[in-house]
Amino acid sequence: MRIQSQLPDGTVDLDNPVWTPDGRHVLAVGARQDGGPQNLHDDVYAVPAAGGEPFVAVRGVGMISLIAAAEGRIYFLGSAFEGLAARPLPDGLWVAAFDPAAEPQEPRLMTDPKTVDCEGVPGGLVVTGDGVLALVRNRGAVELRQIPLDADRTPLDELAVIAGGQVVIKAFAEDAGRVAVVVATPESAGEVVLVGTDIKTDFGAELRETGIRPLREIHGTAPDGYPVHGWVVLPEGEGPHPVVLSIHGGPYMYYGWGLFDEAQVYASAGYAVVLANPRGSAGYGLDHGAAIVNALGTVDADDVLALLDAALELPECDAERVGVMGGSYGGFMTSWLAAHHGHRFKAAWSERAVNAWDSFVGSSDIGWWFAQTYCGADPDVQRAVSPLTYADKIAIPFAVVHSEQDWRCPLEQAQRMFVALKTNGTEAELLIFPGEGHELTRSGRPVHRRQRFDAVLEWWGRHLGESIGTETT
Repeated sequence: MRIQSQLPDGTVDLDNPVWTPDGRHVLAVGARQDGGPQNLHDDVYAVPAAGGEPFVAVRGVGMISLIAAAEGRIYFLGSAFEGLAARPLPDGLWVAAFDPAAEPQEPRLMTDPKTVDCEGVPGGLVVTGDGVLALVRNRGAVELRQIPLDADRTPLDELAVIAGGQVVIKAFAEDAGRVAVVVATPESAGEVVLVGTDIKTDFGAELRETGIRPLREIHGTAPDGYPVHGWVVLPEGEGPHPVVLSIHGGPYMYYGWGLFDEAQVYASAGYAVVLANPRGSAGYGLDHGAAIVNALGTVDADDVLALLDAALELPECDAERVGVMGGSYGGFMTSWLAAHHGHRFKAAWSERAVNAWDSFVGSSDIGWWFAQTYCGADPDVQRAVSPLTYADKIAIPFAVVHSEQDWRCPLEQAQRMFVALKTNGTEAELLIFPGEGHELTRSGRPVHRRQRFDAVLEWWGRHLGESIGTETT
């Protein structure tokens, strides 16, 4: 839900509204509008229900994703940084006093920024008499944790787990002490569970009957000794199976313990799918997430290759038939690996990728500051970490896949890479989905999502071949 309101000095969009307990104000998040130095900070605004001018209730210290109200207090999930220095930072839980008659109070951080990384999904912040309920990322899991009302930079291991394990909690609700959660597991996209009881749905039963392939947790070690965590999804049969290294977007995102439709489709077709959470991913602490700031294509590349090596030690995986694919940042990394480590792969599938930071800066809807966050502002440095710069080094068959109305990574990112590859004589194909945006693989038209899966499987069938000793469906 979005509220649009005229403030005295301009227009501000207000998101994620909630009522105060007394019903006198609506609280919402909006970008700072005080006319001060340029920054990327959000504030919490209060809109009087009886009419009147909105006013700032809490001045944030970074970006804010969710808010919740209690008597005389405002809680919010957000990060902390100075000015324009946004980073891949975890969302922590903050609290500030709320008094409409007083100046905004300084917020206080309740969770440890080094270890606690909250997931800001709608409705994902609830205040109870015992504490604040929030979703917290933890090594591929998303858990429902309770944060004490008197918490003060409390670390992850001191926050009570209400619902967790090798699952992804996607949503929750609380009423009179009862908590219901929506739980995704490796075998289900989501079941409603009443915590502390045996009451749950079984929406995934029909899907399980079709044959869900299990997630196998694996670990690798990067050249500098850093531990790398991830999974492999293996097809039926002994193999050896051709292997697809799949790289997630973000980069401050993660693969997790929930059902992943893409991995299941590829595994059911006979491909072993490797899923890594390299440095730069979310859910592994502050240092892990920030490790690739001004270091794209370094330790993140080392990490995904290290986990690939761990998977290739399995007898079910064929080290001679390996492909790489990914979307958004995963597309960037696919292009980067194809240029710098192309000998490791038979072919590449790069989707909705960032290939050139120079044009991305002025055209992406994520904001001009994003490239500066990861690469810095120097145009020469941006070119040095752009896969397009190294297109002449890509010699393996390369699929450039994009959506016509992608505003996050605009279409020209694909067009420029495709032209460069064809100019260099590389075997390249360009596939564009009309009318789709950046979220094609998650919320695109069903017909296009099916066509995309068909195209992916045709590509890997052509370049990696079929599994040995495996029946595919």
